[in-house]
Amino acid sequence: MDQEETVFSATTEGDADHRRVVVTGEVDMATADQMFQAATREPAAKVTLDLSAVTFFDSAAIQALVRLTDRIPHLAVIPSRRVRRVLDIAGLGDQTWLSPE
Repeated sequence: MDQEETVFSATTEGDADHRRVVVTGEVDMATADQMFQAATREPAAKVTLDLSAVTFFDSAAIQALVRLTDRIPHLAVIPSRRVRRVLDIAGLGDQTWLSPE
């Protein structure tokens, strides 16, 4: 696997009306809380969690995502194909916060 694909990052942009959190790389037990913290660090009316560049998503990542849905009422999630597959398997593929492909 290419080293670039596995490097985790979570960056935020936007303002109090709409904050976009862009996550790249692997979201796992070591990085899931960083994703959660990036999404909740600054309050916003709406948060878009862009996971389109995520290459790995495990059960710790699913738990952090479910915690985000409880904490952020207006959350939209843009999944990568890998994330979508994991969420489908976990039974979360039909959630309203999950953007269609």
